[in-house]
Parts: sequence; C-alpha cells; structure tokens
Amino acid sequence: MDRFYQGSLSANGLQFTTLEGSRPRPGDPRAVVLCLHGFPDHPRSFRDQIPALAQAGYRVVAPTLRGYEPSSQPIDDDYHVIRMVEDVLGWIECLGALRVHLVGHDWGAVIGYQVAAKAPERLLSLTTIAVPHLRRLGSGLLKLPGQLRNSWYTLFFQLRGVAELVVRRDDFAFLERLWRAWSPGWTPPEEELRLLRRTFRQPGVLTAALRYYRAAIDPLSRAAAQSRALAFAPITVPTLAITGETDGCIDTRLFDEMMRGADFPRGLKVRRVRGAGHFVHQERPAEVNALLLEWLRRHDRGE
Repeated sequence: MDRFYQGSLSANGLQFTTLEGSRPRPGDPRAVVLCLHGFPDHPRSFRDQIPALAQAGYRVVAPTLRGYEPSSQPIDDDYHVIRMVEDVLGWIECLGALRVHLVGHDWGAVIGYQVAAKAPERLLSLTTIAVPHLRRLGSGLLKLPGQLRNSWYTLFFQLRGVAELVVRRDDFAFLERLWRAWSPGWTPPEEELRLLRRTFRQPGVLTAALRYYRAAIDPLSRAAAQSRALAFAPITVPTLAITGETDGCIDTRLFDEMMRGADFPRGLKVRRVRGAGHFVHQERPAEVNALLLEWLRRHDRGE
C-alpha cells in the first residue's frame, strides 16, 4: 500500500503533480526535502525514500518534472536545464520555504547541480544519485572513454520521430530494457514497470522526455549557453554523491575522476553502494535512506 499523498505545485505558468510524505498543512515548520526524478522515471522513483524521510520528521515532496505530464508541457517546448532550474526555484517559493534539502537522481541530479550553482542560498544541502558533476567531464571521458559507448542512447534520441517510434514500440519495452541494462542483476517490480508505462503513454510525455537530451546538445540558444555555464560552475553547497557499483549507464569510476573536493568548497562526500546499479535508491533503499538521513540531519541548520 502506498504511504504518500498526491499534491501539486505551480511554477512558470505550469502545473506539476507531486507525491508527498504527508498532507501539507499551513505554517508547516518541518525542513523540506525536494526529490527530483530522472529518465526514464517519475516521482515513484522515490517511493521508498518518501515515507522513511517523512517518518524522520521531514516534509518530503517529489514533483513530476517538466513535460512528464500534459499540465507541465510548455507551449515553447523549452527543455533546457535552465528551465528546470527555474521550475525548482519556483517550487521552493510555492512551498513557502527559505531553503530546502535537494535530492536528485539522473536528470534530477543534473538539475540539482545547476540549482546549487545558480542559487546556493536556497539549499541546505544537495544529494545527487548516479550522475557526477560535469565540471570535469572532459578529463573523465579521457580516462574512461568507454562511457561514450554507455551513452549511446543520447545520440539515438537525437533522431526525431525515429526515436519516438522505437521507444514506444511494444508498449515501451525499450524503457524496461534500459532499466535492466542500467541496473544489471536487479529485477524491477512488475507493478512499477506498469506504472512507468502509464506515465509515458500520456500525451506528449515521451517527446518531452527526449527533448531533455536534444536540448542538452543545442549549440546555439541563449538558454543552452546559460545551462552550460551552470553545469561547469563549482558547487558551494554541502554535497553528498551516491553511485551504484554496477551502474550500466554512468560508469561508477567516473566519480573517482570527476568528483573533486576542490570543486565543492562547502564539503563533498561520495558513497558507493555495492551490488547496486543506476537505480540504486530503488535497489538498496535501506542503505540509501540511512545515507540520506545522516546527511540531512547533519545539514539541517545549513552549517
């Protein structure tokens, strides 16, 4: 039985549904934990974190990212990361919070780094899962060029129309193959795969999700330039980075090459979870929850 509630947030003229650990109440004094999902995923990615963090005394909110439902698909089809950063800052305002703990997986991690770069004063702490900071991407790829092979899907998703046809075929069997390849040895719950397909069947969701990858290699627009500048900026927020030892999407060894304390002057901790892959927080929820709770409690006062 699900142990969370559905809510909503608004930002930048868009509406976003959320999963929350408790019903919101006026003047809620609890520290907010904002959880950002990745691809191919949705807020249920945090189904094991939401109740655990709520029970520990936090107000936990997991929004549906821009485009992952019809109500949050912008008319201009702008899916540059800077726009998702603006969404997050709008959500923080909507929640009435001065500062929040931000937790992001996959694209949620990419967005999290850029929120921390743009508005560090709005974050108590940052936790990223499965994706390292991009500041040292060049040196990371030189040391581990095999990551380019792992990232084949990024180029494939540039094939407008073709990628949509392939991913949608056989009721989104492609997405299940990604989950299994990125977390080898883990069997995703059948119910979660069913709900994932339901998310991607909604009008416009698949193309919106693929546009994240298309916007990421946009060479010309001002929004792309803003996103790139933030992507390579140092992070002045205490940061916990979690990686799965057997991640088939992002080689865990990249964290050794790309996550350097010099780029995180307020503190960096990297934790590798043995026997887990890309969806580490779903595969090893108890271990990840323990890491999260220790980190959040340490930084509740923004120290």
